Amino acid sequence: MRRRVFVRGLAATGAALAVPAPLARAASGSAGAATAAGSWQVVPAPAGRPAAHLVSVAATGPDRAWAVGEQGLNGAISGTPISLTWDGSAWTANDVSHLAYQGALRGVAAAPDGEAHAVGTDSAGHGQLLTWDGTTWRETPFPGRGETGTTVTDVAVGPDGRFWVSGRHGGRAGLLHGRGAKWRWCPPLPDAAAPTPTGVHVTPGGEVWVFGDVIARWDGAWTVIPRLLGVRASVRGLLPVAHDDIWLVGYGYGVGGPPGKPPGVMLQRYDGTQWNYVAAPFSVGMLTDIVGDAAGRPDLICGWDFWDDKRAHYLRWNGTTWVSERGPVTASTVLPEAITAVPGQAGGYWSVGTTSSSPLPPAQLHIERYL
Repeated sequence: MRRRVFVRGLAATGAALAVPAPLARAASGSAGAATAAGSWQVVPAPAGRPAAHLVSVAATGPDRAWAVGEQGLNGAISGTPISLTWDGSAWTANDVSHLAYQGALRGVAAAPDGEAHAVGTDSAGHGQLLTWDGTTWRETPFPGRGETGTTVTDVAVGPDGRFWVSGRHGGRAGLLHGRGAKWRWCPPLPDAAAPTPTGVHVTPGGEVWVFGDVIARWDGAWTVIPRLLGVRASVRGLLPVAHDDIWLVGYGYGVGGPPGKPPGVMLQRYDGTQWNYVAAPFSVGMLTDIVGDAAGRPDLICGWDFWDDKRAHYLRWNGTTWVSERGPVTASTVLPEAITAVPGQAGGYWSVGTTSSSPLPPAQLHIERYL
């Protein structure tokens, strides 16, 4: 699941991101390596229109998964949606030409019974909720659809099969929930000026969290968690393990800097009182998503390592700290943007993203699988 906004801040970097090979090797060699039974493998993905990237992935088993994103993106010029499905042997592009969309499908989630929903924004700028009909995505009515001030940004599914959508309705930040054709908005966040959350996460116990420039828990009432703000920082993933144990991943550009300055990774942990920065195995680049195990405990983080960007950089929790785990070396940059576990496949994961660190052609889709 999970919406992912492409990193537009790197659009103008171009050759500024090139790093001399000796320096890259020296920097990457300092990180530890996780020991795991399987390995990451590149899985062929259908070609999209350059530049193409996948921003969200969901799976219901080894033979069923969805991935969504955008193709034809070029800097500030939006592209069109792209959707893929996995049938157990190959990823196939779905025909979504009937959607009058400009921009990305932002998030996707699927329930064990096969019900799946995605969110996006159409060419008129209106948030749209989509339902999988077995072949493609179809628009689904929901309260506020097509209205000014209504936006949907991400979707997640709970253990009871209900879906939760972060967004904005009536000019207020909040949550939409339901399944099938029945949807309704929860009361909005108490602060009328609260920013629109960009992501939503549901724990194995059914707790619903929104995150982004606001972090809050919904359990019939809102509890807002103070956020440790960074300068030009973006939150890309949230993993609430307990009320006094919450992990946050993202990146930040800091104050100023020359053109092409790369971001620094952001890894924070909340102890019930305050957020604390946690050192990651690499510091220059981005952490783009975090996933928990079946019990909701820390498991994997995916990211882009500026110093060694020809392979994905994953962080695996060993029970005490986060240690490095690498994807296969490729001929191009690898930027993983979303990760999900595969139900029914012990230790299996999908990682999706793109072959560039900036939204420019000729970036193409990139998919990896852990087995």
